[in-house]
Amino acid sequence: MQQARVMRRRAKENGDQAYGTVVVKDGEIVGAAPSRVVTGRDPTAHAEMEAIRDAVRNLKSADLSGCILVSTSRPCPMCETAAYWAGLDGMVHGVRLEEAGRPRYQRC
Repeated sequence: MQQARVMRRRAKENGDQAYGTVVVKDGEIVGAAPSRVVTGRDPTAHAEMEAIRDAVRNLKSADLSGCILVSTSRPCPMCETAAYWAGLDGMVHGVRLEEAGRPRYQRC
């Protein structure tokens, strides 16, 4: 969570929304990102989506089984659905490190 907060701080310093996320596998950070919605002019560039993209690049696989998403706030339905499709094993969020369980497919 400490690194997710660093990403959140980076987002705020860059003039973006105050969100940060990391993807962890076997105790190691394999993906990390701040929100880039404002700075990237991309409504899908939530911190969770960007961290998932970073993890996929770093692991060279779209299958993120064995990974946990750690974010500064509860992932929105879009981000949770992306975590589901990436195969993440779980999600943790917020100051209290609340366990959100396995990502679920969010239907519109």
